[in-house]
Amino acid sequence: MGNSWRETLDGGDVLLIDGGMGTELQRRGVPMDKVAWSGAAVLTHPDIVRETHEDYIRAGAKVIITNTFGSTRQMLEPAGYGDQVEAVHRGAVKLARQACDNVAEHSVAVAGSISTEPPGFDRDAFLSPEKELEAYREAAGLLADAGVDLIALEMINETNHASRALQAALETELPVWLGVGCKKTNDGRIVSFDHTDMELATLLDALIPMGPTVVNIMHSEIGAIPQAIELVRERWSGPIGVYPESGYFTKPNWNFVDVIPPADLVTEALGWAAAGVRLLGGCCGTSPDHIKALHAAMPELEAARSA
Repeated sequence: MGNSWRETLDGGDVLLIDGGMGTELQRRGVPMDKVAWSGAAVLTHPDIVRETHEDYIRAGAKVIITNTFGSTRQMLEPAGYGDQVEAVHRGAVKLARQACDNVAEHSVAVAGSISTEPPGFDRDAFLSPEKELEAYREAAGLLADAGVDLIALEMINETNHASRALQAALETELPVWLGVGCKKTNDGRIVSFDHTDMELATLLDALIPMGPTVVNIMHSEIGAIPQAIELVRERWSGPIGVYPESGYFTKPNWNFVDVIPPADLVTEALGWAAAGVRLLGGCCGTSPDHIKALHAAMPELEAARSA
Protein backbone atom coordinates (compact mmCIF):
# COMPACT_ATOMS: atom_id res chain seq x y z
CA MET A 1 0.00 0.00 0.00
CA GLY A 2 2.71 2.49 -0.88
CA ASN A 3 5.85 3.60 0.90
CA SER A 4 6.44 3.06 4.59
CA TRP A 5 7.20 6.03 6.85
CA ARG A 6 10.90 5.20 6.71
CA GLU A 7 10.91 5.01 2.92
CA THR A 8 9.12 8.36 2.75
CA LEU A 9 11.77 10.02 4.90
CA ASP A 10 14.66 8.19 3.24
CA GLY A 11 13.35 9.40 -0.13
CA GLY A 12 13.44 13.01 1.00
CA ASP A 13 9.67 13.43 0.93
CA VAL A 14 7.33 15.01 3.49
CA LEU A 15 5.67 12.57 5.89
CA LEU A 16 2.13 13.44 6.99
CA ILE A 17 1.12 12.33 10.47
CA ASP A 18 -2.20 12.71 12.29
CA GLY A 19 -3.62 15.57 14.36
CA GLY A 20 -4.75 15.99 17.94
CA MET A 21 -6.06 12.80 19.55
CA GLY A 22 -7.12 13.59 23.09
CA THR A 23 -8.64 16.91 22.14
CA GLU A 24 -10.45 15.36 19.18
CA LEU A 25 -11.93 12.75 21.51
CA GLN A 26 -13.11 15.58 23.76
CA ARG A 27 -14.59 17.36 20.73
CA ARG A 28 -16.53 14.17 19.99
CA GLY A 29 -17.99 13.97 23.47
CA VAL A 30 -15.51 11.83 25.40
CA PRO A 31 -15.12 13.24 28.94
CA MET A 32 -11.57 14.04 29.99
CA ASP A 33 -10.50 12.54 33.32
CA LYS A 34 -9.17 14.97 35.94
CA VAL A 35 -6.19 12.71 36.61
CA ALA A 36 -5.48 10.73 33.42
CA TRP A 37 -7.00 13.10 30.83
CA SER A 38 -7.82 10.87 27.81
CA GLY A 39 -5.89 7.89 29.16
CA ALA A 40 -8.92 5.71 29.88
CA ALA A 41 -10.85 6.47 26.68
CA VAL A 42 -9.62 3.20 25.16
CA LEU A 43 -11.68 1.41 27.83
CA THR A 44 -14.67 3.74 28.03
CA HIS A 45 -15.13 4.85 24.40
CA PRO A 46 -13.25 2.41 22.14
CA ASP A 47 -15.48 2.99 19.10
CA ILE A 48 -14.82 6.73 19.16
CA VAL A 49 -11.08 6.14 19.51
CA ARG A 50 -11.08 3.83 16.49
CA GLU A 51 -13.30 6.15 14.44
CA THR A 52 -10.99 9.08 15.17
CA HIS A 53 -8.00 7.10 13.92
CA GLU A 54 -10.00 6.18 10.83
CA ASP A 55 -10.83 9.80 10.09
CA TYR A 56 -7.16 10.77 10.30
CA ILE A 57 -6.23 7.95 7.93
CA ARG A 58 -8.94 9.04 5.49
CA ALA A 59 -7.56 12.57 5.74
CA GLY A 60 -4.19 11.29 4.50
CA ALA A 61 -2.09 10.54 7.58
CA LYS A 62 0.67 8.00 7.04
CA VAL A 63 1.39 7.70 10.76
CA ILE A 64 -1.25 7.57 13.49
CA ILE A 65 -0.41 7.89 17.19
CA THR A 66 -2.02 5.67 19.81
CA ASN A 67 -4.26 7.16 22.48
CA THR A 68 -1.76 6.38 25.24
CA PHE A 69 -0.48 9.88 26.06
CA GLY A 70 -2.16 9.66 29.47
CA SER A 71 -1.72 5.92 30.00
CA THR A 72 1.46 5.37 31.96
CA ARG A 73 0.97 3.77 35.35
CA GLN A 74 1.79 7.06 37.04
CA MET A 75 -1.33 8.57 35.45
CA LEU A 76 -3.71 5.60 35.32
CA GLU A 77 -3.15 4.26 38.83
CA PRO A 78 -4.18 7.45 40.68
CA ALA A 79 -7.20 7.62 38.38
CA GLY A 80 -8.36 4.18 39.53
CA TYR A 81 -7.16 2.20 36.51
CA GLY A 82 -3.97 0.70 37.96
CA ASP A 83 -5.11 -2.85 37.26
CA GLN A 84 -5.81 -2.04 33.61
CA VAL A 85 -2.54 -0.49 32.46
CA GLU A 86 -1.79 -3.46 30.21
CA ALA A 87 -5.34 -3.57 28.84
CA VAL A 88 -5.20 0.12 27.97
CA HIS A 89 -1.93 -0.10 26.07
CA ARG A 90 -2.79 -3.30 24.21
CA GLY A 91 -6.28 -2.01 23.51
CA ALA A 92 -4.97 1.28 22.13
CA VAL A 93 -2.67 -0.50 19.68
CA LYS A 94 -5.45 -2.90 18.67
CA LEU A 95 -7.84 -0.02 17.92
CA ALA A 96 -5.20 1.77 15.85
CA ARG A 97 -4.49 -1.41 13.87
CA GLN A 98 -8.20 -2.02 13.35
CA ALA A 99 -8.52 1.50 11.96
CA CYS A 100 -5.70 0.81 9.51
CA ASP A 101 -7.29 -2.45 8.42
CA ASN A 102 -10.71 -0.82 8.04
CA VAL A 103 -9.89 2.21 5.91
CA ALA A 104 -6.23 2.51 4.92
CA GLU A 105 -5.53 2.65 1.19
CA HIS A 106 -1.87 3.46 1.75
CA SER A 107 0.81 2.31 4.18
CA VAL A 108 0.04 3.60 7.69
CA ALA A 109 2.39 3.18 10.63
CA VAL A 110 1.29 3.09 14.25
CA ALA A 111 3.31 5.13 16.75
CA GLY A 112 2.99 4.37 20.45
CA SER A 113 2.64 7.57 22.48
CA ILE A 114 4.34 7.98 25.85
CA SER A 115 4.35 11.20 27.83
CA THR A 116 6.17 12.19 31.00
CA GLU A 117 3.09 13.94 32.39
CA PRO A 118 2.28 13.31 36.06
CA PRO A 119 -1.23 12.52 37.35
CA GLY A 120 -3.52 15.50 37.00
CA PHE A 121 -0.63 17.39 35.33
CA ASP A 122 0.54 18.11 38.90
CA ARG A 123 4.33 18.46 39.02
CA ASP A 124 4.32 17.53 42.71
CA ALA A 125 2.70 14.16 41.97
CA PHE A 126 5.50 12.35 40.11
CA LEU A 127 6.50 8.88 41.24
CA SER A 128 9.95 8.35 42.72
CA PRO A 129 12.67 8.28 40.04
CA GLU A 130 12.94 4.49 40.26
CA LYS A 131 9.21 3.86 40.01
CA GLU A 132 8.87 6.47 37.29
CA LEU A 133 11.50 4.75 35.15
CA GLU A 134 9.72 1.44 35.67
CA ALA A 135 6.42 3.04 34.60
CA TYR A 136 8.00 4.22 31.35
CA ARG A 137 9.60 0.82 30.80
CA GLU A 138 6.24 -0.84 31.37
CA ALA A 139 4.50 1.43 28.87
CA ALA A 140 7.22 1.14 26.24
CA GLY A 141 7.42 -2.63 26.63
CA LEU A 142 3.66 -3.06 26.33
CA LEU A 143 3.49 -0.87 23.23
CA ALA A 144 6.38 -2.70 21.61
CA ASP A 145 4.94 -6.12 22.44
CA ALA A 146 1.53 -5.07 21.11
CA GLY A 147 3.10 -4.27 17.76
CA VAL A 148 3.68 -0.54 17.33
CA ASP A 149 6.11 0.49 14.61
CA LEU A 150 7.82 3.15 16.71
CA ILE A 151 7.64 4.99 20.02
CA ALA A 152 6.63 8.67 20.05
CA LEU A 153 7.68 10.53 23.19
CA GLU A 154 5.38 13.55 23.51
CA MET A 155 5.27 16.77 25.55
CA ILE A 156 8.92 16.46 26.55
CA ASN A 157 9.51 19.71 28.40
CA GLU A 158 12.46 19.16 30.75
CA THR A 159 15.42 16.85 31.17
CA ASN A 160 15.16 14.64 34.28
CA HIS A 161 11.83 12.91 33.63
CA ALA A 162 12.49 13.03 29.90
CA SER A 163 15.82 11.20 30.13
CA ARG A 164 14.10 8.34 31.96
CA ALA A 165 11.35 8.09 29.36
CA LEU A 166 13.82 8.28 26.48
CA GLN A 167 15.98 5.59 28.08
CA ALA A 168 12.96 3.30 28.45
CA ALA A 169 11.84 3.91 24.87
CA LEU A 170 15.30 3.27 23.43
CA GLU A 171 15.52 -0.02 25.35
CA THR A 172 12.76 -1.42 23.10
CA GLU A 173 15.15 -1.05 20.13
CA LEU A 174 12.29 0.49 18.13
CA PRO A 175 12.71 3.84 16.39
CA VAL A 176 12.02 6.65 18.86
CA TRP A 177 10.57 10.05 18.00
CA LEU A 178 11.48 12.75 20.50
CA GLY A 179 8.67 15.33 20.73
CA VAL A 180 9.61 18.58 22.49
CA GLY A 181 7.21 21.40 23.35
CA CYS A 182 8.18 25.07 23.39
CA LYS A 183 6.92 28.64 23.42
CA LYS A 184 8.29 32.15 22.91
CA THR A 185 8.74 34.49 25.85
CA ASN A 186 8.02 38.21 25.76
CA ASP A 187 11.74 38.88 25.45
CA GLY A 188 12.04 36.54 22.45
CA ARG A 189 13.57 33.45 24.08
CA ILE A 190 12.43 29.97 23.03
CA VAL A 191 11.78 28.01 26.20
CA SER A 192 10.09 24.81 27.31
CA PHE A 193 6.32 24.85 26.95
CA ASP A 194 5.86 24.18 30.69
CA HIS A 195 9.16 25.31 32.22
CA THR A 196 9.96 28.91 31.30
CA ASP A 197 13.25 28.66 33.21
CA MET A 198 14.50 26.01 30.77
CA GLU A 199 15.72 27.10 27.36
CA LEU A 200 14.76 24.80 24.51
CA ALA A 201 18.46 24.65 23.61
CA THR A 202 19.23 23.16 27.03
CA LEU A 203 16.57 20.51 26.56
CA LEU A 204 17.86 19.59 23.12
CA ASP A 205 21.50 19.49 24.25
CA ALA A 206 20.60 17.01 26.99
CA LEU A 207 18.40 14.65 24.99
CA ILE A 208 19.55 14.59 21.37
CA PRO A 209 22.84 12.84 22.25
CA MET A 210 20.81 9.91 23.62
CA GLY A 211 19.97 8.97 20.03
CA PRO A 212 16.38 9.52 18.89
CA THR A 213 15.43 8.71 15.30
CA VAL A 214 13.40 11.90 14.71
CA VAL A 215 13.15 15.19 16.60
CA ASN A 216 9.67 16.73 16.55
CA ILE A 217 8.62 20.19 17.67
CA MET A 218 5.13 19.39 18.91
CA HIS A 219 2.43 20.90 21.11
CA SER A 220 4.18 24.22 20.57
CA GLU A 221 2.97 27.73 19.90
CA ILE A 222 3.00 28.40 16.17
CA GLY A 223 4.86 31.69 16.65
CA ALA A 224 7.77 29.89 18.32
CA ILE A 225 8.26 27.25 15.64
CA PRO A 226 10.56 29.03 13.13
CA GLN A 227 13.16 29.79 15.81
CA ALA A 228 12.71 26.34 17.32
CA ILE A 229 13.43 24.74 13.95
CA GLU A 230 16.70 26.65 13.78
CA LEU A 231 17.68 25.54 17.29
CA VAL A 232 17.04 21.90 16.34
CA ARG A 233 18.89 22.20 13.02
CA GLU A 234 21.95 23.56 14.80
CA ARG A 235 22.12 20.35 16.83
CA TRP A 236 20.52 17.65 14.70
CA SER A 237 21.13 16.45 11.15
CA GLY A 238 18.31 13.89 11.09
CA PRO A 239 14.61 14.31 10.24
CA ILE A 240 12.75 17.17 11.93
CA GLY A 241 8.99 17.25 12.38
CA VAL A 242 6.45 19.88 13.41
CA TYR A 243 2.98 19.29 14.83
CA PRO A 244 1.73 22.37 16.73
CA GLU A 245 -1.11 22.98 19.16
CA SER A 246 -3.83 25.59 18.77
CA GLY A 247 -6.17 26.79 21.51
CA TYR A 248 -5.41 26.44 25.21
CA PHE A 249 -5.81 24.05 28.13
CA THR A 250 -7.80 24.50 31.32
CA LYS A 251 -7.59 21.27 33.34
CA PRO A 252 -8.94 18.83 32.32
CA ASN A 253 -10.38 20.25 29.07
CA TRP A 254 -9.08 21.82 25.90
CA ASN A 255 -10.48 25.20 24.91
CA PHE A 256 -11.03 25.42 21.16
CA VAL A 257 -10.45 29.17 21.05
CA ASP A 258 -8.82 30.88 18.07
CA VAL A 259 -7.87 27.50 16.58
CA ILE A 260 -5.85 28.07 13.43
CA PRO A 261 -7.92 27.52 10.26
CA PRO A 262 -6.69 24.59 8.14
CA ALA A 263 -5.72 26.89 5.26
CA ASP A 264 -3.58 29.02 7.58
CA LEU A 265 -1.87 25.91 8.94
CA VAL A 266 -0.94 25.02 5.37
CA THR A 267 0.55 28.49 4.87
CA GLU A 268 2.66 28.10 8.01
CA ALA A 269 3.67 24.58 7.02
CA LEU A 270 5.00 25.78 3.67
CA GLY A 271 7.51 27.89 5.56
CA TRP A 272 8.44 25.01 7.85
CA ALA A 273 8.94 22.70 4.87
CA ALA A 274 11.16 25.31 3.22
CA ALA A 275 13.22 25.37 6.44
CA GLY A 276 13.82 21.63 6.14
CA VAL A 277 10.99 20.08 8.13
CA ARG A 278 10.23 16.54 6.98
CA LEU A 279 7.22 15.52 9.12
CA LEU A 280 4.01 17.52 9.45
CA GLY A 281 0.78 17.13 11.41
CA GLY A 282 -1.06 18.64 14.34
CA CYS A 283 -1.39 18.35 18.10
CA CYS A 284 -4.01 19.56 20.59
CA GLY A 285 -6.84 21.53 19.01
CA THR A 286 -6.20 20.33 15.45
CA SER A 287 -8.57 17.96 13.67
CA PRO A 288 -8.88 15.71 10.62
CA ASP A 289 -9.76 18.84 8.62
CA HIS A 290 -6.26 20.19 9.28
CA ILE A 291 -4.65 16.95 8.13
CA LYS A 292 -6.90 16.86 5.06
CA ALA A 293 -5.77 20.38 4.14
CA LEU A 294 -2.10 19.46 4.55
CA HIS A 295 -2.63 16.37 2.43
CA ALA A 296 -4.29 18.39 -0.33
CA ALA A 297 -1.32 20.78 -0.29
CA MET A 298 1.29 18.01 -0.46
CA PRO A 299 2.52 18.98 -3.95
CA GLU A 300 3.22 22.52 -2.71
CA LEU A 301 4.80 21.22 0.49
CA GLU A 302 7.05 18.87 -1.45
CA ALA A 303 8.03 21.72 -3.75
CA ALA A 304 8.86 23.95 -0.78
CA ARG A 305 10.86 21.14 0.79
CA SER A 306 13.00 20.66 -2.32
CA ALA A 307 13.38 24.33 -3.23
